[in-house]
Amino acid sequence: MTKELKGIAASDGIAVAKAYMLVEPDLSFDQKTITDTDAEVSRLKDATKASHDDLQLIRDKAKESLGEEEAQVFDAHMMILDDPEFTGAIESKITDDKVNAEQALDDVSKMFIATFEAMTDNPYMQERAADVKDVSKRLLSHLLGVALPNPALINEEVVIVAHDLTPSDTAQLNKKYVKGFVTDIGGRTAHSAIMARSLEIPAVVGTDSVTTSVEAGQMIAVDGLTGDVVVEPSTEQQASFKKEAEDYAAERAEWAKLKTATTVTADGKHYELAANIGTPKDLDGVHANGAEAIGLYRTEFLYMDSAELPTEDDQFEAYKEVLESMSPKPVVVRTMDIGGDKHLPYMPLPEEMNPFLGYRAIRISLDRQEIFRTQLRALLRASAFGKLRIMFPMIATIQEFEAAKKIFLEEKANLEKAGTKVADDIQLGIMIEIPAAAVLADQFAKHVDFFSIGTNDLIQYTMAADRGNEHVSYLYQPYNPSILRLVKHVIDAAHKEGKWAGMCGEAAGDPIMVPLLLGMGLDEYSMSATSILKVRSLMKRLSTTDMQKLSEVAMNEHISNDQNKELVEKNVH
Repeated sequence: MTKELKGIAASDGIAVAKAYMLVEPDLSFDQKTITDTDAEVSRLKDATKASHDDLQLIRDKAKESLGEEEAQVFDAHMMILDDPEFTGAIESKITDDKVNAEQALDDVSKMFIATFEAMTDNPYMQERAADVKDVSKRLLSHLLGVALPNPALINEEVVIVAHDLTPSDTAQLNKKYVKGFVTDIGGRTAHSAIMARSLEIPAVVGTDSVTTSVEAGQMIAVDGLTGDVVVEPSTEQQASFKKEAEDYAAERAEWAKLKTATTVTADGKHYELAANIGTPKDLDGVHANGAEAIGLYRTEFLYMDSAELPTEDDQFEAYKEVLESMSPKPVVVRTMDIGGDKHLPYMPLPEEMNPFLGYRAIRISLDRQEIFRTQLRALLRASAFGKLRIMFPMIATIQEFEAAKKIFLEEKANLEKAGTKVADDIQLGIMIEIPAAAVLADQFAKHVDFFSIGTNDLIQYTMAADRGNEHVSYLYQPYNPSILRLVKHVIDAAHKEGKWAGMCGEAAGDPIMVPLLLGMGLDEYSMSATSILKVRSLMKRLSTTDMQKLSEVAMNEHISNDQNKELVEKNVH
């Protein structure tokens, strides 16, 4: 039976494929008394073998896509399955207590987990608790005959259906097979949506009910341009989606002609269109879409994709690859932005009432300087291979910037003293995402080399509305006059001191926001690589003089987000 759902269009494109449910299964069970303990032990052995086969396959896939080092975590999982102390204890529990294998597994795994977690003087052994949890969950799923979802094992064309997708989930998606995704929650600025745009995967988020409206294997159509989702589409609907996909492909073919073109407006003014990336793997998309720079390299994915803190050499190689690939075009690298909704299993952070306003980003870097200094040294060494710009995230005060700059200069001096080649033209800037920094931009501009406005957080902090909370999503208003005035103030403050101002938040690639930003004089626009050619095509049609008048109306004559959206649609689109 056909069902139609509406969500938020999060990543352009059309997809029609089978649904793959990336949803946690029900692993509940009841304790039972067993008379045939041999049969129960046999069940356990079968589940152990099936789990081992799973892990071997996942390890092979991880090695292929992420590398040998990333794959080694699954060796640890297989070692637990092969450990007679672990499986032997479960067997003994079954035969001695005459309980079902599920209950025996639960009792033994809890004992092992508690033992490891108590080893507070040995962080390595403490971390093994998480491995035991993962292995036990897999064993239990096989005992219950319930499949655990794993995007790394997908080998046919699918549309992922999930309540939400974590950054690590999204990073595992293979675009050869994953044709799109749909979620219950989220918005255009959710990290999963941002990653979808980087991967060029159509996505619709915030449908509220897709996980309860779809069954595994059902056909599902996703329109990432309109936010429409159709479960079991009719023949006519499938034809309609196909036609829309063809039209979109034709439009993209027109944009592709601008790949090597300079970004100029109708009145001949040049602006820089840059790409946001998460890893060096994104470089193909950057080059394919004719980016003139990288305006945001999110280095936290180096940390999130590793089983431990990445070494200085690991980081150096990643930064060097990006800088060399882009040279002589500039690359803006954001230092580690961990915290909020981005966590590292090997670096526990304190439990906080509001982690988005808590211990994160530059606050961690300044507090845990050994991590920060390692990253800065890797960046400084890589600077010899391209045009590096470094950006500090979550800066609230000038003192924070000065403290970060002081550490940077210390590490630079140390490397130069040791004879390491370091570029002498590295720009240091800040991400403007905290309203306090935006308001004080005229003072910050005296200290920094550039600003890059992070609208995703700037909007949620200015409007006091969590961008991931669907109940207040209506307050995520990029065209609200208060936001526009803040942005204009930041741009003007930079220009007054002879500095440049860019934007790396999602608004930089928004076809409604771009005309307003042109009118405000924004210098650099950094976005998902897949948006670049679309924006370049749009800018070709715009006169900066006309856009200045438009932005003045938006900031001073209109009083709502919706009015300003209508203003741009009426005068531009």
